[in-house]
Amino acid sequence: MKQIALTTALAVALALPAQADESTNQENPGLMEKGVRLFFEGLLQEMQPALRDMEGLSEQLEPALRGFVENMGPALGDLLGQIEDFSKYHPPEILPNGDIILRRKSTKEIKAPDGEVDL
Repeated sequence: MKQIALTTALAVALALPAQADESTNQENPGLMEKGVRLFFEGLLQEMQPALRDMEGLSEQLEPALRGFVENMGPALGDLLGQIEDFSKYHPPEILPNGDIILRRKSTKEIKAPDGEVDL
């Protein structure tokens, strides 16, 4: 989670346009610019090992994910075809024996005559 937050912060910072003050030029950057530059250079150095690890992890997980999608993709497509609208169902319940139940809402719960949801 920490790695994702750091990656996001870095991406946002790099996406922001560089704004130059009239009194600041490239040869003589201000203290704020120096501080920001040092901060992001340090952040990048800290993140490089984590990014390398994530790259290795993605290479290890790729075959398993491809197999999962190949095997489960058609089954999930069939399930989505059978369930027209998920708003007609309560959230899934997991029973103590491990069964998962999808309960359909009654017609009163789905829509009230005036268009409001009646729970």
